[in-house]
Amino acid sequence: MTLPLLPQTPLQEAFVALRRDLIHENGPRISTMRNYRFAIVQYDPSDEFKLRGEVQRLSADLSANGWMVLSLDLQQLLLERMRAEGEGWVERVIEMERRLAAIEPERGLNYLKSRLSPLIEGPDGIAADCSRLLCEYADSHPETVERTVALIGRAGALYPFFRSSGLLRHLDGRTQNVPVVLLYPGERRGPTGLSFMGTLSPDNDYRPRIYP
Repeated sequence: MTLPLLPQTPLQEAFVALRRDLIHENGPRISTMRNYRFAIVQYDPSDEFKLRGEVQRLSADLSANGWMVLSLDLQQLLLERMRAEGEGWVERVIEMERRLAAIEPERGLNYLKSRLSPLIEGPDGIAADCSRLLCEYADSHPETVERTVALIGRAGALYPFFRSSGLLRHLDGRTQNVPVVLLYPGERRGPTGLSFMGTLSPDNDYRPRIYP
C-alpha cells in the first residue's frame, strides 16, 4: 500500500509555483505585467533555514536545466558599504549607539537609523549595488539573460532599517530584464500587503506577484 504524500507547506508551495513560472515554455511568467520581471516569495521569519533549503533545491534544479542563478546577499552588500565608510566608522557608530541607548533605547535606535538608512535606502542605496551586479552579469553574458534568475536574500539582516518595496521600486528598469525574486521575511496582510518581519506596519506598495 502506498502511503499518501505529506501535504506541502506554504513555503514549499511557493517554490513549486515559482519554478513552474520561471521555466514556462514561453519564458519566465513570474509577473502578469510585460517587461516587469519581479516577484516576492513571502515566508515566516522563523522559517529562514527552511527557506535556504528550498533555495538550494531550486538553484540545483534550475542549474541542472541550463539556468544561471544569481544569489544577492543584502547583508553582505550592507557590510561592504559599511566598510567603505572608512576605518573606524563601524566602531564609532557602535560606541555612539551604546551611549545614546544607555540614556534611552529609542535614541540609540534612531541614531542607528540616521547612519544606516542612507546606506540602504533610495536609488543610490542597496538597490544600486543590486543593479550593478545584475547589469555586470547581463553585459558579460547577454546570451544567458533569458535563462537567468536573481534571488535577493538575507533581507532580515537589514531589519528594521529596510523597506523592500523601495528596493524593488528603485530596481525597476535597472536589471537588464533579468528576472528578480525577493525573498521576503514577514507576514502577508491582505491581497498585496506585506509586513516586514511581521512587526512593521503593512506596506501595500507592491506591484510584483507574491508567492505563495
